[in-house]
Amino acid sequence: MGPRTKTRALRHAGRAGVEMSAGRRGAHNSGFSDRMPNAFIALGSNQGDPRRNVLEAMERLEKYSERPLMRSSLWETQPVDCPPGSPNFVNAVVGLYPKEEETAETLLQNLLLLEQEFGRRPKKKLNEPRPLDLDLIAFGDQIRAAKNLTLPHPRAHLRGFVLKPLTEIAPDLVLPGQSGSVSQLLKELPPDKTMRKLS
Repeated sequence: MGPRTKTRALRHAGRAGVEMSAGRRGAHNSGFSDRMPNAFIALGSNQGDPRRNVLEAMERLEKYSERPLMRSSLWETQPVDCPPGSPNFVNAVVGLYPKEEETAETLLQNLLLLEQEFGRRPKKKLNEPRPLDLDLIAFGDQIRAAKNLTLPHPRAHLRGFVLKPLTEIAPDLVLPGQSGSVSQLLKELPPDKTMRKLS
């Protein structure tokens, strides 16, 4: 990987595959600022002890952040697009302040390694139960459309189990490519009365 380059604030959503956007600091156009975390990660677990898995993963993610994480509540949610009989999930979102040398790609690799440390194995079925699932929702204002990394997460704006906890910690956040804040996006979704706050 070459040296890290600085990019300007996102002004317009561009073509897929092109990084259009802003650096991790001061990207006010899209809802990011020096006071707000610059990376957001969705956590989920529905295998083993899901609550403990998510809480422990939050602790492990602290080492990748320059400041203490912003943490949402834990939410119990029903499986979406999962094999029949899949257990309920425990979901949460954290806001992270990446270290200066961190890139979206290196952070993603760290997330994949952490999943493996929790026992996740190559999947045999789509969306099968797993002890830990970590999705990089956004990294600054950066936009990607690569084989192994899409930013922002392509389905985050449609998922109540992502938007609800994300709204707890960053209600005014505007994901790159979206015109409304995450709290506005959540209001546009049908109410999900099955979601239950655990803590």
